[in-house]
Amino acid sequence: MSSPGSTPDPRPASPDGSRARDLLARKWGYLLSGAEMIPLTAEELERELREQLDVLCAVLTRDPLDLAAVERVGGHVVSLGHVGEDGLRHTAEVLAAGLPALPEFQPAGAHADRITRAIGALATGFLVANRRSVLEQQERMQLSLLKAVRDAKWNLKESQARFDEVVTSSASGIVIVGVDGGLIRVNSAICDILDLTAGELIDKTLFDLVDPGTVGKLRAAMLAVVEGRQDRVRQSQRLVRRNGDVARISLTASLLRDADGEPGHFVVVVEDGTELVLLQSELNRQALNDVLTGLPNRQFFSSYLEGAVRRADPVHGVTLLHLDLDAFGMVCDSLGWRTGERLLVHVGQRLKSLLALEKAMVARFDGDEFGILVENTAATPDIATIAAAVNRELAEPLYVDGRGLALSASIGVARGSARDQDHTELLRAADQALRRAKAERRGQWVLFDPNQDTAARSTHALAVGMPGAWEQGELSVRYRPVVRLSDGVVDGVEAVLLWEGPQRPVAHERCVELAEMTGLILPLGEWLLGTAAGQVRWWGQGGGVAPPLTVAVTAHQASDADLVSRVVRVLENTGLRADRLVVGVPVGVVAVPEAADNLGVLAEMGVRTALEDFGLGPDDLAAAQGFGVRSVRVAKRLVDLGTGRGAGFANVLIPVLHETGVLIAVDGVTTEAQATWWRDRGADVATGPHFGPDQPAAAFYEGLQVHL
Repeated sequence: MSSPGSTPDPRPASPDGSRARDLLARKWGYLLSGAEMIPLTAEELERELREQLDVLCAVLTRDPLDLAAVERVGGHVVSLGHVGEDGLRHTAEVLAAGLPALPEFQPAGAHADRITRAIGALATGFLVANRRSVLEQQERMQLSLLKAVRDAKWNLKESQARFDEVVTSSASGIVIVGVDGGLIRVNSAICDILDLTAGELIDKTLFDLVDPGTVGKLRAAMLAVVEGRQDRVRQSQRLVRRNGDVARISLTASLLRDADGEPGHFVVVVEDGTELVLLQSELNRQALNDVLTGLPNRQFFSSYLEGAVRRADPVHGVTLLHLDLDAFGMVCDSLGWRTGERLLVHVGQRLKSLLALEKAMVARFDGDEFGILVENTAATPDIATIAAAVNRELAEPLYVDGRGLALSASIGVARGSARDQDHTELLRAADQALRRAKAERRGQWVLFDPNQDTAARSTHALAVGMPGAWEQGELSVRYRPVVRLSDGVVDGVEAVLLWEGPQRPVAHERCVELAEMTGLILPLGEWLLGTAAGQVRWWGQGGGVAPPLTVAVTAHQASDADLVSRVVRVLENTGLRADRLVVGVPVGVVAVPEAADNLGVLAEMGVRTALEDFGLGPDDLAAAQGFGVRSVRVAKRLVDLGTGRGAGFANVLIPVLHETGVLIAVDGVTTEAQATWWRDRGADVATGPHFGPDQPAAAFYEGLQVHL
């Protein structure tokens, strides 16, 4: 028996009792987190509450009843976060209902008195801890206020000292001026600018120091600030030095008001114009040139391009090349950024040398991207010659620490000939061509194609508009029959997408392609699976027909770290049995570790896995036999095999797959002849237009009932 002041060890619970405690702790945590601000994750809070529940159950099963230990449980709950009255109310409610239901407290009537006393003690501990927390917060607030008052006094002194230090040591001239312009205080910098001592300045006014021709302008501006018509004075001024020379300066005057809001005095800051001009020149140079290579940057290049297009030869025009260094990231990852920077400088120098005889500008854009603008003449080489020369020049290695480094470049090219052409559109065209060059093969150049660009922009417009269309309800689920070839009976259903767009419907394959481009495929795919699973589960209620549901996922979905979680969530929410779901994964992605892991876990859960786009080759056969899949679906491109080598593959591989228990499905069947051919070869089921169109749920189910 434990002593009154100790925390008893919880008694081991039976498996049923342990599960019941888990559920009670989860419900407790859910209600508590919904009512209070607790800086713990749901899992951390559930673990904390489960530990306290074990302590509470241990106390309730021992004699005498240790109410002090129960009070400590209440205090521990308060320590989890900002837990107040709502937290106590939810805690009492959930424990009052949950504790009597635990297996170890059966029959409930025998433990009712102890549970009631324990909840009262827990509430006492809860309130005591909560009151202590409030008092500690009040004490901390009082100390904070006292510290704030002390700090404010100190800061006032410190700010005065800091102001004195700034005024004294600043390289800018600082003058404290009365509202009438009289000088109150000056620093040494303004004395150096004017070549006058502080004693010589103190009896003067600000208006005595400026060029007589600008006094009126300065007076008017200061009066406007005093009257509140403008915030401050900013002027380029001329100050008269001791020897009569004029100092060109930049003057800023700000008005300080007193506690009553009345004008007090001006703080005037004077910057020597000579230094400012030099600084402005340097800033302009940095703003228009790349610091590393010294080449013009994208901003300068864009401005120069605008002028070059306007003055271009109407016959020959201009040529814009957008370069990206291939494998530059590998150089930086392996040899470091310092080596990468040396390589960028080297590339810039090589490009300038290569185009030295042409009227051309070489610029560095971002990272490892460069731009080349050539203003063409009759003697300018053609694009292929220039691109080949660029890669030939870059192939000459640069030796860094004994390593010879050389890179190729992918190049996008755009031609400009019209003088009214938008230069930004020319830049975009070269960028689009560069993307195509990088996608096709590295080290190549691609000329911008307006027709391809129009098609690509149309596709991109559809892709970026798809999320909004989904939210507006324009995307729906359609159902495609999976037919048994042996007798024509509908053996399952495949869920597909349909976008009923404003111009024309977009079929499933196109919807998937568009969703893949923007990453929408992950949430959209889960929605498709959930909608279809709920529909199939509804069909099966009341003794109805519930055909197996097939959903094909993309390579992106197959490699998604949350794929299994998404499937589990759908099955739990809809009540569909795992063995009634077929998830198809592209055969080409099973070599990816993440996809292979997902495939294995789904199979272990009882989900029927399939390989999509099956190619009837030896690699595909190995994948079908090595990942525990239940079926394969022959790719659409192979549906019309006919005779010859393809037919031979089918004749050999289908029996082999059947021997391992793998079913054969065929996708994209359009004719009776195709269906017959595959049936004769031993294929089990098929999908495609030959078996009917994709239909809404109601129409599909009506046809299914009639068919059966």
